[in-house]
Amino acid sequence: MAQIRKKGTRETPAMSTTSLPDIIFILLFFFMAVTSMKEVTYKVKVSPPSATEIQKLENKSLVRYIYVGEPMRDFREQYGTSTRIQLNDQFADIADLEQFITLERSAMKEEDQNVMTVSIKADKDTKMGIITDIKQALRRAYALKIVYQAGARKAF
Repeated sequence: MAQIRKKGTRETPAMSTTSLPDIIFILLFFFMAVTSMKEVTYKVKVSPPSATEIQKLENKSLVRYIYVGEPMRDFREQYGTSTRIQLNDQFADIADLEQFITLERSAMKEEDQNVMTVSIKADKDTKMGIITDIKQALRRAYALKIVYQAGARKAF
């Protein structure tokens, strides 16, 4: 007959960590693919007007944004409460729009320069005179493809 012997206390085997780097890299790639980076720090308040028919932009890398609205609370002391224009991360005047468009167009590939789109993200309370001035400046810069950002109208 066989005897079962107990040889003191048995140690549990060490956990294998060979697959740990693979798991970490899978998680890293997952978060890199899912996360989107914030491109611009908003310095103006933009609550777009609602619209009934909205189309999505096809190639967002060809779109340059102009933000129009009242400055955020942090910037009201310096810039007041009147409507301001924001280009990338800085405030600008209408006179700066032509140079902005020229610089943005020159930074693009040559074949993409003609299909560059300018998106105006304006607050719904912005006066139309400012939008007209922006459109005139864009026309002088030969940025003729303009879109307006709008939010979807909520169904009740």
